[in-house]
Amino acid sequence: MPFGLLFPANAHPSFPAFPQLPMNILHIISQHPGSTGSGIYLQNLLRQAEACGHRNYLVAGISSGMAPRLDGVGAECCCFIRFAEGDLDFAIPGMSDVMPYASSRFSDLPPEAISRYEQVFTKKIRGIAETFAVDVVHSHHLWLVSAVARRVLPEMPMVTSCHSTELRQFVQCPHLSDRVLEDCRRIDRILALSENQAEQITRLYAVDREKIAVVGSGFDDRLFTFADKPAAGPVQFLYAGKLSHAKGVDWLLRVFGGLDAGIAHLHLAGSGIGEEARECLELAGNLGSRLTVHGALSQQDLAGLMRRCHVFILPSFYEGLPLVLLEALASGCRIVTTALPGCRELLAEVAGDLVEFIELPPMATVDRPGPRDWEKLDADLREAVFAMVDRVHNSPSLQRGDTRKITDRSSWRVVFGRIEDAYARAMRCHGRR
Repeated sequence: MPFGLLFPANAHPSFPAFPQLPMNILHIISQHPGSTGSGIYLQNLLRQAEACGHRNYLVAGISSGMAPRLDGVGAECCCFIRFAEGDLDFAIPGMSDVMPYASSRFSDLPPEAISRYEQVFTKKIRGIAETFAVDVVHSHHLWLVSAVARRVLPEMPMVTSCHSTELRQFVQCPHLSDRVLEDCRRIDRILALSENQAEQITRLYAVDREKIAVVGSGFDDRLFTFADKPAAGPVQFLYAGKLSHAKGVDWLLRVFGGLDAGIAHLHLAGSGIGEEARECLELAGNLGSRLTVHGALSQQDLAGLMRRCHVFILPSFYEGLPLVLLEALASGCRIVTTALPGCRELLAEVAGDLVEFIELPPMATVDRPGPRDWEKLDADLREAVFAMVDRVHNSPSLQRGDTRKITDRSSWRVVFGRIEDAYARAMRCHGRR
């Protein structure tokens, strides 16, 4: 179902099951609360909840040496599980196999490490729930820590946001499914980013579809604001995200490496760890003056870069509902993206000349095409880039009204109204206000 049919532009931003009083919300995320899409989602959630008068508490996984400072939650209300040194002696397991920081993979962890991981989160979640008068639990990812939270707090109203990466872990780590399924099925409300994702959750987890609310994703409309684009010079393209094969960064760099200088300039924003990131940076080095490598950027700096670029490009092979596409649209960027279901759903109502979709073949693995597919993929990506170059030359800047239809219903203020409704319904399941 197109995004606009799920959330019409004139829909009321909040439709709670009953009036929302200030709540004490326990947020739980197993990885860095300030990195990757789920971390940015959490940061905006904390900020918006505080703005609506709620009190936030947080349990999160972090790497040794970190001291996160987050808007919307005070240090006295945070409980961090430290990896590599401290609570657990291995690197933090990422929901993606390639993370922008030092991490381990769930598929590589031995059973005793998984057991210790669950035990530490059990202790921390139980401790913070006993210390604070929690009204509702909001966890992230339908995976091990959400299952732990449901076991530890079986009578607590609970909602969980799905971010798609855990669905990939579910497929890649079938040996862990018994630790996840039963307890995740007992979560009161599951928040999906898109209708397609809701269907995946129903199929993989055998969850009653009525438990799933499609709330979408939001962007920070204080930072990502519309801007006119420069008229002269090469067309400015931007990729922002992890430097990994699953995101298609190596593919993007190979194609841009074959373009003539002066046609387009690529900005590469983001970071990664390991062999895939090193390969991406080596390919980037071949582009010379046609590419600018920015590294990891703050949300403020990314917003500024988006306002200066004509086209945002997302060559990913696996996504949920990419928040970064909303941010780019709000900044007045045209879009080139692979035709993943969540991307199509999000951009279904965008005018055809603002977006180029690249059709993908069936994946050989969860998030990678087979060798026979690359020649056509290269040609299709090159064609999409040239199409956008022509459009930008004809009309460098968009009209503000071209993107407002989607962005108006995707601010965090609006999305949080839908999340508050899920809180209310979860509380009603337990007979609470």
